[in-house]
Amino acid sequence: MESRARSRRFYMSALMTDLSLVLPGGLPDKRQVAASFSRAAASYDSVAEFQRDVGTQLLERLPGSFMPSRWLDLGCGTGYFTRALASRFTQGSGVALDIAEGMLDHARPLGGAEHFIAGDAERLPLQDASFDLIFSSLAVQWCADFEAVLSEAFRVLKPGGIFAFASLCTGTLFELRESWQQVDGLVHVNRFREFARYEQLCAGSGMRILVLENQPHVLHYPDVRSLTHELKALGAHNLNPGRPGGLTGRARILGLIDAYERFRQASGLPATYQVVYAVLEKPL
Repeated sequence: MESRARSRRFYMSALMTDLSLVLPGGLPDKRQVAASFSRAAASYDSVAEFQRDVGTQLLERLPGSFMPSRWLDLGCGTGYFTRALASRFTQGSGVALDIAEGMLDHARPLGGAEHFIAGDAERLPLQDASFDLIFSSLAVQWCADFEAVLSEAFRVLKPGGIFAFASLCTGTLFELRESWQQVDGLVHVNRFREFARYEQLCAGSGMRILVLENQPHVLHYPDVRSLTHELKALGAHNLNPGRPGGLTGRARILGLIDAYERFRQASGLPATYQVVYAVLEKPL
């Protein structure tokens, strides 16, 4: 249980924003994201139920008859889906790529791919037309230049190849965002692209859209204290610079508790992730 709590605290805290880690476009600095994921590698995979659910749903959206001979797990993390891809496409071979060296160090001994390499989705260190499938689950939301991600995917895919990705869009953790707005009006949760922006960029990518949809995934917690514990306590460490100094840390948390209670459901307090699923095909 403690390992599970550590991993969920990490993933949720990665969604929290500190202005020192945010680029002008509103997304976190990928160097900091890489460092954070590297530190979490040891406990992340064993408890990442939400991430496994999203990746599994992405796999299910691939065409049933599609059998790539060479695939890429882009943003492979600990390699959970690297191994899933290897099990599904037994006649093919794969490469696992991630920006976080610590994740690669964890994934490499577990196998599943021919090569585990460090790289950035916006500048792939891979040859043109070298893969039939690029699979990426919950990684590209950290990329500030998603147009570059699509361009690189187009370049690296063979004609007829598929780029399947799952990402996060606007509305993710809206309950937390709105509750903090009531407390101090500041931004404590990362901003993600609007789904309409994904639609626009995918439409202009040169690839054919087979699937492009937005689905909510909702997690529930018994109380706000359970949520804040998993958000790495939501104390001063996670507050933005320039915050008003009139409230103590305890008062801010109590304010958050009161504000969040209005979202309570029969299953508990919800935390909603707005997940984008996409399957794009490069023309022949």
